[in-house]
Amino acid sequence: MDIIPRNKYLSQIKPFKKKNIIKVLVGHRRCGKSYLLKYLVEQFKNSEPKSNIIFIDKELYEFDFIKDDKSLYEYIKSKMKRGFNYIFIDEIQDIKNFEKVLRDLYKRKNTDIYVTGSNAHLFSSELATYLSGRYIKIRINPLSYVEFLQFHNLENNDKSLMKYLRFGGMPYLMHLDLEDEIVFSYLKSIYDTLILKDVVLRHNLRNLEFLIKLTKYLAENTDNIISANKISAYLKNQRVNVPVNTIIHYINLLESTFLIDKVSRMDLRGKKVFEINEKYFFGDLGLRNSLIGFRAQDIAKIIENAVYNHLIYLGFDVKIGVFSGKEIDFVAEKKNRKIYVQVSYLISDQATLESEFGNLLLIKDNYEKIVVSMDKISFDNYEGIKHYTLRDFLTVSKL
Repeated sequence: MDIIPRNKYLSQIKPFKKKNIIKVLVGHRRCGKSYLLKYLVEQFKNSEPKSNIIFIDKELYEFDFIKDDKSLYEYIKSKMKRGFNYIFIDEIQDIKNFEKVLRDLYKRKNTDIYVTGSNAHLFSSELATYLSGRYIKIRINPLSYVEFLQFHNLENNDKSLMKYLRFGGMPYLMHLDLEDEIVFSYLKSIYDTLILKDVVLRHNLRNLEFLIKLTKYLAENTDNIISANKISAYLKNQRVNVPVNTIIHYINLLESTFLIDKVSRMDLRGKKVFEINEKYFFGDLGLRNSLIGFRAQDIAKIIENAVYNHLIYLGFDVKIGVFSGKEIDFVAEKKNRKIYVQVSYLISDQATLESEFGNLLLIKDNYEKIVVSMDKISFDNYEGIKHYTLRDFLTVSKL
């Protein structure tokens, strides 16, 4: 099987192989979860040819009969052997009460379990309690810029960067010509599946037209602070009356598909996280651009979204910073690390330089501070603040 390995995720999975813990790979549809499973299957077949492998792919019709815990359990039971069993279940959220089977399999000594899901809330609340301590969740993202170069066999240059910002990182694009009509048609089909299958049908929603308008509104405003009240006021100007609670509910459902991420604001003085007025970024830039087009006037929004996605790819928890009335684009934290990141299109004059670097200079702690811009070359450190060109920043594998 000709699959390009995504070593970042494989390295995260490897320490838990044959460990008594369920490996859960989450991310939106077509981001590469299934191929990671298939790559693991090939690796296990080669290294342990006598092991028994059970693979259930809920997107294949042959497994359509597996609809609930009973049918899932009966199928797996019929395929299990006395030796060691590797169990792979792709898109497990389509199986009702699957957690009952996972809990049973977990207790057996001869199983190693790997599952994928396209719902961010798959292992949350009650389900997390039911399987508490029995699983590890790994988020699979669309391709990073470096992976994009690898998949498309491209050189790291400005032309390749613009292709990435335009078309995003869905892995299957490696099989298509990178042209607007072709790529955006494919990406629009992914969007339609996310909206129809994972939101409308799963949650029995009726207002599809509003859901589409909402996603386009979020795409138009990726660099703006957004609230449900603000969206409601905008819709009223469009002669569309939707209650605030409905808007919040629909946004939460879009988040659950990984189409968008909600990023909260945090007061850096009091460490308080604000419960209203967030930003929303798209998990894949290509999906965002397929909705409203790739437009020159949006480049600052796209750059900010790209920087956010890379911070998530690097494993950071990200928030918007608020300090002395100024906004810090990103406060990224991971274990004992904290980084402040400011994003600018171009630092073209002294005023822009002082504005972008000045917000960071207000913060007097000793954590790393970074400015990222679309400039062709990076500047020397400015009063201890490091500057990255966007292309350089997107190739950083560790911060």
